[in-house]
Formats: sequence, C-alpha cells, structure tokens
Amino acid sequence: MRTEILYGKSNIDIEVPDSSTLIEPQDIEPLNDDIAAINSALESPIGTPPLKEMVKSDDTVSIVISDITRPTPNHILVPCILNALPHVPRENFVIINGTGTHRDQTREELIQMLGEDIVDSVKIVHNHCHDKDSLVNVGHSEYGCDVYLNKDYVDSDFKIVTGFIEPHFFAGFSGGPKGIMPGIAGIETIMTFHNARMIGDIRSTWGNMEDNPLQNMTREINAMCKPDFMLNVALNKDKLITQVFAGELYEAHDVGCAYVKEHAMFRCDDRFDVVIASNSGYPLDQNLYQTVKGMSAAHKIVKEGGTIIMVSECADGLPDHGKFAEIFKRAESPQALLDMIHDPNFAEMDQWQVQKQASIQVFANVYVYSKLTDQQLEEAMLNPTSNIEETLKTLEASYGRPLSIGVMPQGPLTIPYVES
Repeated sequence: MRTEILYGKSNIDIEVPDSSTLIEPQDIEPLNDDIAAINSALESPIGTPPLKEMVKSDDTVSIVISDITRPTPNHILVPCILNALPHVPRENFVIINGTGTHRDQTREELIQMLGEDIVDSVKIVHNHCHDKDSLVNVGHSEYGCDVYLNKDYVDSDFKIVTGFIEPHFFAGFSGGPKGIMPGIAGIETIMTFHNARMIGDIRSTWGNMEDNPLQNMTREINAMCKPDFMLNVALNKDKLITQVFAGELYEAHDVGCAYVKEHAMFRCDDRFDVVIASNSGYPLDQNLYQTVKGMSAAHKIVKEGGTIIMVSECADGLPDHGKFAEIFKRAESPQALLDMIHDPNFAEMDQWQVQKQASIQVFANVYVYSKLTDQQLEEAMLNPTSNIEETLKTLEASYGRPLSIGVMPQGPLTIPYVES
C-alpha cells in the first residue's frame, strides 16, 4: 500500500507492505471559525475572569510566544489577544519570542509568524538565555538551580503565555508552563531542567503528567512568576486549530492535555521490526536536533535491535548553531556518548538531545531520509537513506523473513504504546 508521510511543508509517498500498521492520532476536523472560538475562550476562560476584565488600560502586557520551530498559529492568537484588549495602547505590549536556547528569528521570519502589522507596531524581544542583563533571578528551584527568567516578562504588569499542546517526549505534553520554562529562561535554569538525571528518568516521557520531574519543575518555576493568563490551542495534522484552551495556567493546561491525550494515544499489540516515522513535517522537521522527538516516539514501539526510519527534511541542517553537532565529535559510539553525558563533570548546552538520540541508538538502528548529506548523518552516528523502499528490501533480506512494520505518518503528534 502507498501512504503519505509528512515531510517539510508537504509530504512524500512511500510504498510499504499491505500488512503494515498505520499509527496515527484521531483525525479531527478543524474548527469552523477558529477566531470566533478563540474570542469566546477569552471571554469565558477556565478558572479566571474574562481577559479584558483582568487588564487595566495602563498595564504593561507581555505576550510570550513559541519560536519558529513550533507550528503555533501566533498570527491568529496574538491579534485575538490584542483585539480583546483595545483599551491597552500598543506601546504597552511586548511580545517575547520564547527561543529557549534556539537562535533569534529574522524580521522575515517574525513577519511569517506574526504578520507585518504586528511586527511594525509592537515591541518584540527574543529570549537570550546567556545574557544575564536581560534576565532576572526570581528564586531557587528545589531541583538545584537559581531560576532566571526574561526581564521584560518579569517586569510586565500582566503576563500572558501562548502556545499549542502536543505530546512531548520528556515533559509529557508541551504548551502551558513550558512556554515560560524553558521558553524564556536563563541557561543555568535550562541546563538543570535538561540534565542527564532529569532526561534519563523513566517518568520523563510521552503523555505522563502525574509524577514527571520535568513537568513538575516547569510548574514549580512558573509559580515563582506565574503567567496571569494562558491561551493554548490543539492542532491537527494540517496545523489547523481543533480546540482552544484559555484561562488559569494549570487548570486550562490540564484540560488541554486531557483533550490531546484522548485523541493522540494509539495502542499497538506488539513492537515492530521496523518503524517508519515523520517528524510531523514543517516546522518541527527543520533540523536533526528536533528530529530526535520523532525518533523518541518511534522508540516506544520498535523492537530492541530493530530499525527506525526517520523521514525529516532537516532543511536547516543539524543545525549549525548550538552544541548539538559538536558533542557527537567527542565520542566514538552512542554508548560512549551516554557515558560521557552521565559524567557529573560534563555539562554542555544541547546535551539533552544527544542523550535522547544516543539512548535510542543503543536500542535500535536509526536511518534518516532527509536533505542532510551522508557525511552529516554519519558524523551524527546515523544511517542515511535516499530510498526508503530499497532500505526496507535490504532489511528484509538481512532478517530473512517478512518484517513487521509500523508507520507513523504524523510522527510525534501520536503517542504509540504497547501494553506490557
């Protein structure tokens, strides 16, 4: 059978055996009028008064958004917020791009994310996690670090966090408090959040919110300088809005996570010899760093010693910024990488993503279909493939029998699981 896999801004068709299992979240139709739904949520939020009643005309208002690596419809959410607060002058707003450790966006990218009118009329700042002058210490975490958050956010009178909720490979779900931590945090705080012990904890995984140390830490830090209002959405595979969640941070986020979990879970009877997965297409498949999320989803249902084939465009490279690519050069194998990262004396930005990838690679083989060169993939200890069907034939010949194959066309938008 032929199936479409999300890839970049479109998709690719691949042919797999008819016995293959398609693993996808429920297909949800988008809202008929997403702007009306957002406006209604702002007027009747969960656990707070209407947004317009909470903000005074002379308040400075910060709006935290997710950066260009996320498909959050900022171009819809931010105008709805501004329109809901007509009594607040534009010069009183500041939009904070929650880059975490990622790069700044260009003006052209900001226009793509927000629209030219907003880019030209509202102050926009990028979070700079290494710049102490742009950060404020708001407390000390029980997880062992000082907590630094963006100064423009901390200093604002009224704080709004936006985002979208999807399954997350170590925080359980994205959205909600993750917009603040790690979105607008300082590097010391981010490094603790992503240290080897936190990332390696078995509770730090897809869909788990009950005792997840990463979710607990992000909520603890949000409480130190809590957003006054949250506006999050759920999206379908076409990146269109299916539901809106607004109001009190924790309560509204919990409602959103329950909604997404209900539609994203997919039970598999057994693990597969081969799992073919996308990284949910653009913007999440812009680089190999982000592609580790799709690998992690596939890892949940591939057999030990099996094979994962990732379909991820990686138009932005490994990427070139950050330490992700550099860390691979410091060891000879995935296990050696894990040994190095688990050394208490080792601490590098982006080590968490290398740790996740390496932990997958000691369990299963990983191929990548992308725009990366063979050399780039091999330096990241991965196997390149330019023809998925031929790779499947090669794998079947090596197994000496028909393969059990799972296909995840939407990648990490799905939470696959095998009941033990």
